Amino acid sequence: MNLDFVNRVKEQEELAAAARKGGLLVIFGRRRVGKSRLLRQWLAVNGGMYSQAIEGPQDMQIKQVFEDIKGQLGTQIMPKTWPEMFEVLSLQKKPWVLCLDEFPYLTATDGSLPSQLQRWIDQALPKGCLLILAGSSTRMMNDLFLNRSAPLYGRAHKLLQVKPMDYEAFCQACGLKAAAMASFDQFSLVGGIPKYWEFVEKGADAIALAEALYFDFAPYMEQEPQRILRDEGVIGANAVSVLEAVGRGAERPSEIAMRLGTAQTNLSRLLQQLLDASVLERELPYGESVRTTKKILYRIADPTMRFWFRVYSPHRSRWMTYTEEEKQKLIHDHASTVFEDMCRARYPGASRYWEKNFELDLVAPDPEHERHLLVAEVKWHKLSASERRQIQSQLENKWQRCALATKYPKVRVEVFDASALVT
Repeated sequence: MNLDFVNRVKEQEELAAAARKGGLLVIFGRRRVGKSRLLRQWLAVNGGMYSQAIEGPQDMQIKQVFEDIKGQLGTQIMPKTWPEMFEVLSLQKKPWVLCLDEFPYLTATDGSLPSQLQRWIDQALPKGCLLILAGSSTRMMNDLFLNRSAPLYGRAHKLLQVKPMDYEAFCQACGLKAAAMASFDQFSLVGGIPKYWEFVEKGADAIALAEALYFDFAPYMEQEPQRILRDEGVIGANAVSVLEAVGRGAERPSEIAMRLGTAQTNLSRLLQQLLDASVLERELPYGESVRTTKKILYRIADPTMRFWFRVYSPHRSRWMTYTEEEKQKLIHDHASTVFEDMCRARYPGASRYWEKNFELDLVAPDPEHERHLLVAEVKWHKLSASERRQIQSQLENKWQRCALATKYPKVRVEVFDASALVT
């Protein structure tokens, strides 16, 4: 499916504001999230130069950038070094906007480039001109621009993260009904990543989408986790092994270590790398911090990566032998975790809470009542009125046994079902 460019209103507003101000703007976000299309779309409408860096030797990279932008420059003399490239830009008579996409490819080849850029930005970047540096590697972009010892630290007016789009944007782009559970089942397979939305076919169901993306011969998603990990500089079989363990239900650090047959202390650095790359998320019970609790859980953050390790990897050899009902149940169970994420995302500060014998799906500051808590159960199906009353009663009883109840005596108890798809 060829999709129209949708949404990204706030991001385009940020680009427009940066263009008025000039200087350095940094844009980052995971692979396939739509950074390049956003930038090209905005530059095409508002005017500007764009070059996507390549992996290669420095002279080839400089030549590629120059070839991409020379049509808008006042010279045809190709620079041989980065300082010469910056000099060409400084000599332009009119204010310009230039985007260098996949910037980490350039710094991987020439480690001195950030220092050279720092000097140029500080001393010679023309007033009113905007340089946009974009990249897919969250870890590398953080190292380049957020590390206090990095040459480019503090040089950007803003660091703009392009995040996955939401369910509403997915339905708008793909022409699906937001209130339909079948639409959300499909969303759970592709998440907020527009590139994957291209596989959504009109009239096809979630099983057909899963097979097109994951289970068919040489599917598009077959090597996607490895590509994402490579982009983030997380190399080695151990990273995939950790994700395999988490996908198959090992959420605690001790469980992950046991599945891998290693000591828990041996995983600390790798787990931190996966957290820094936004591949894993660390969950703590509501109200706890890493300093006050050892009840830490790890989960795969992105819905597509989660499906890959939770469903695709364990079932790929047997998928084609399953009945339609068995396939649908695997998708439904996965979608339920994504639906819980969506419900929690609507309430700032929300998280799960768990004790030894029970778990609460959502605990958050109540937006309707100051100093109250919102406590909710999330069910991925449509409940009847009697079912809702029964679940709410059970939740109220569960809350009374909860250690949080003594600290937060005032709560609002809710039950969220599939009708919460549309708010």
